[in-house]
Amino acid sequence: MTLQFTEADVPGPRRDLIGYGATPPAVEWPGGAKIAVNIVVNAEEGSEVSWAAGDARNEGLGEIPYGMPAEYRDLCVESIYEYGARAGVWRLLRLFSEYRVPTTFYAAAVAFEQNPELAKAVVAGGHEVCSHGWRWEEPWTLSRDEEREHMLEAIASFERTCGTRPVGWYCRYGPSVHTRELLVEEGGFLYDSDAYNDDLPYYVSVGDERQLVVPYTMVYNDVKYAMPPGMASPTDFFDVCARGFDELLREGRGGHPRMMSIGLHPRWAGQAGRTSALREFIEHAQQQSDVWFATREQIARFWLENHPDEGAA
Repeated sequence: MTLQFTEADVPGPRRDLIGYGATPPAVEWPGGAKIAVNIVVNAEEGSEVSWAAGDARNEGLGEIPYGMPAEYRDLCVESIYEYGARAGVWRLLRLFSEYRVPTTFYAAAVAFEQNPELAKAVVAGGHEVCSHGWRWEEPWTLSRDEEREHMLEAIASFERTCGTRPVGWYCRYGPSVHTRELLVEEGGFLYDSDAYNDDLPYYVSVGDERQLVVPYTMVYNDVKYAMPPGMASPTDFFDVCARGFDELLREGRGGHPRMMSIGLHPRWAGQAGRTSALREFIEHAQQQSDVWFATREQIARFWLENHPDEGAA
């Protein structure tokens, strides 16, 4: 008897384990850069699960692995999130202004509604606002119709708080099997970032349409401060990011330019000691002349113009 592996017929996209393979596209980033670096700030504070929001349970991802039982309101976790909105995000914005680094804010719409001053500052600072959903919620728990409703409300909310709609989308952790279909149906999104599977943007088929994906990262991401055995200190964060940057830049100079994403959360990276590691990384990267710090929208528009979709293989 010969065993044969067959991919199951399940809802959602088919897996792609090949991608560009051994022949990635010959990328020429603007200005001759050999690496494109995008820093992402996840603005979620105020939109997370909480008793204060009427959820009758607490957010489980805090600063330490402790937490109160669901039947009690966890004022500690709420306060940790409040730090991100009250102090941490402003420290990060000052840093980006100092080094003239444009970033992308993965913003939950409700987080900006709760902190309209922040929404205005992000836009005024020249940063991109990418939709992180209506709330910082798990889309796979929603029905298709509920997810569509939340998506449309998020767009309308950003138009109110930011003066314009987002052109990018990123879910909490991962999308549902319906997310990408809904984005394409809505029609106003240039890209989504609900993938972690490449160092370059790429196109995927969604029904009869094609969608640009600008992959994100869980590696160069400060979430590991809160997930043991992740990053124990800011030195760990700098080391991981600097080593990744150096290796990707080496590949770029060798003829295969890449992109690098770095994920931040104001409640974690916005703590002073951790911000210092981010400062060190930016200084480290800016010592090189062939680096392009860009927003995800800038990367997406560059890709759409310079690497147009050739259709499904």
